[in-house]
Amino acid sequence: MKRLRLLKWSGSVLSPRTRPDHIQSQLYTFRRCLATAAAPSESFDESVEELADAPFLPEEILQRLPSPPVTAAKTSAKLAALHARLSLPSRLPLETLARTLVDASADPSIRFNNKPFAVLGNDLLGYYTSEYLLSQYPRLPLAVVFAAMYAYHGPATLAAIAREWGVEAAAEPGGEVDPGLLQFKRLPPEPKPELPHPQLISTRQEENPKFRRTMSSRSVYDDQFGEIKRRVQGAETSQEKGATLQRASTDFVRAVFGAVYLHAGRAAAKQFYNDHITSRQVDMASLFHIKNPTRDLSRLCAREGFQAPVAKILSETGRKSRTPVFVVGIYSGSDLLGEGAGASLDEARIRAAVAAMKGWYLYSPTEFRLPSEMEEPGARPWTPILVDPGEIAN
Repeated sequence: MKRLRLLKWSGSVLSPRTRPDHIQSQLYTFRRCLATAAAPSESFDESVEELADAPFLPEEILQRLPSPPVTAAKTSAKLAALHARLSLPSRLPLETLARTLVDASADPSIRFNNKPFAVLGNDLLGYYTSEYLLSQYPRLPLAVVFAAMYAYHGPATLAAIAREWGVEAAAEPGGEVDPGLLQFKRLPPEPKPELPHPQLISTRQEENPKFRRTMSSRSVYDDQFGEIKRRVQGAETSQEKGATLQRASTDFVRAVFGAVYLHAGRAAAKQFYNDHITSRQVDMASLFHIKNPTRDLSRLCAREGFQAPVAKILSETGRKSRTPVFVVGIYSGSDLLGEGAGASLDEARIRAAVAAMKGWYLYSPTEFRLPSEMEEPGARPWTPILVDPGEIAN
């Protein structure tokens, strides 16, 4: 019986991705290309050793690195599983995906951390989400737009997405860490700050960040969530201290969106956004907080030229009992604007006014197009979308 050489047989059958590498033969071939004379196998240049794959680097060199070497990405099973689990484009290499997992607190060099990708991904998320909200709900108040933006791609949402993707965090960053783990320098616990005396609180703008909180200033000066932008001073010091798990996970998800846009293009990034962001259900009605619904409804009807709203009792039960229920409807002429139920007539009337205001603000056209669709090749001519006069001034 003829013996089979299993090593040669497995090397011819296995794919290049799963085939085991022989580091000694690779090093020997690399050395042979550099020189025409044969060199002894036991003595070779130290630079050749540094070009070898990451698992074969000495432990001392790996411990000195702030993040895993680039060549370690191809040998990480966690990284390959993450790439396949997210259905990322084949044009996105594993090396770039490994870079998105390196936070700026772990490796301060922008050549190896995910900060450039996170900045681009944050802008893409803000652009795609804002055009989606304003096109689908053209009458939303600005405060609700900010709340919806935070619900779709805020830090808490992106951190939850990172957990759903199955990304695990490393205990401590370093060159010996698996590239498939989220690497960041953990922020040490700090004591709870003591609140100042109420008489010592100043009302100056630079000392009290809530001094300027109008909707106009939030849309002009603040970030895409309507929050005051953080000061740049001390940013490097905060990165040296570390980062929280939520912030590192947020930057990772943003970096993945930026990497997909750079490597696969606009269409792939938009599809990736639709699969992971707009596919989530957000209860827009729960984001409203109307302080004076009856007054706002009267102003809305006067602005739009409708008849003045009138509250009418539709049904009631148990008026003289301990648990009465009243159903009130608000009409503008013969049109029912809103309906609400409550334990008293005032409560039912206010709920009906809130329902009428939500029905106006949550109007959505049956068919709408996004402005980013015009960037696609062969796009249809642009049809203007509804532009509302604005929310009711309080």
